[in-house]
Amino acid sequence: MTQENHTITRTNGAHNDLYQAVTDRIIAALESGTPPWKQPWRSVEGKAGNMMPCNAITGRRYSGVNVLLLWMASAECGFHSHRWLTYRQAEAAGGHVKKGELANFAILFKPFQVELQDKEGHPLLDEQGQPIQAERAFIKHMPLFNIEQCDGLPDSIKGTPPSPLTDSSPPQTDEGAVDTQTFNRVMTMINQTGVSFLSHPQNQAFYRPATDQIVMPEHQQFFTEADYWSTVLHELTHATGHSLRLNRAGITSTTRRFGDTVYGFEELIAEIGSAFLCTELGIFGDVQHESYLSSWLKTLKEDKHAIFRASRFAREAFEYLIDHHGMAQQSAA
Repeated sequence: MTQENHTITRTNGAHNDLYQAVTDRIIAALESGTPPWKQPWRSVEGKAGNMMPCNAITGRRYSGVNVLLLWMASAECGFHSHRWLTYRQAEAAGGHVKKGELANFAILFKPFQVELQDKEGHPLLDEQGQPIQAERAFIKHMPLFNIEQCDGLPDSIKGTPPSPLTDSSPPQTDEGAVDTQTFNRVMTMINQTGVSFLSHPQNQAFYRPATDQIVMPEHQQFFTEADYWSTVLHELTHATGHSLRLNRAGITSTTRRFGDTVYGFEELIAEIGSAFLCTELGIFGDVQHESYLSSWLKTLKEDKHAIFRASRFAREAFEYLIDHHGMAQQSAA
């Protein structure tokens, strides 16, 4: 079978506009009650970090909106592995894509800058006489196959297959528990950011930009330990937006108000960013932010670029907290 036969992709509807195609997939997931950044299962291998999609050949992680797309593909197709590769990579490795398999799509996104010009074709200059640059992006459809769609791949690429889970299989860890190593990693992130931390009996968890402080209910108010630390990571993602860190408008804006578009967009960033963090650290708790769903849907339906921006900011927050401190492997752009 030719490569062209294999690279028909699952896109939930054909689009020439890839921004719109991705946005439509996210909207459909939200409207069906299954946000792509929420995964109500544990990794079958029982290891932190192994649910972040990566390239099976290079080992490099996919990032940003591609994490969401590949998580959705795994859920829809029932894949247990989070290793992906192209048709040609499978062949070069000595294997092949199984007959009849469909590719799932990811996005190759490369930003670049161009010099702005006036109607006569002359460069526009700033106050210092320098050419004004505008950001543009090259975006391309990227068909990928999960290793479970392939035959003949060497074990070094397939990795160790997970043991099938049965009703009698013992749990990998206590339900909702967070081990000492994970606890230490989270506390290291908190300490290295410099954000202050306060926990006392009350009914709200929030990040206060004015004092650069995370305020949490007490530990015992949460149903599980994992719920507590998932909430901490959500608020810590907010804290990366402080002017001393990533200087994100959703945190630094003086006009942001609860319920407005800027506030809701920042919550979307924190929702996705904390999902990346929880997956990397192996924390499977729950953070209840469904009240923002209508705001997210409105934003996505009005702006097909919004999920790309939110995913990019979430990736930056993740990298600031994990990669910036040398705690994770290299992420793919």
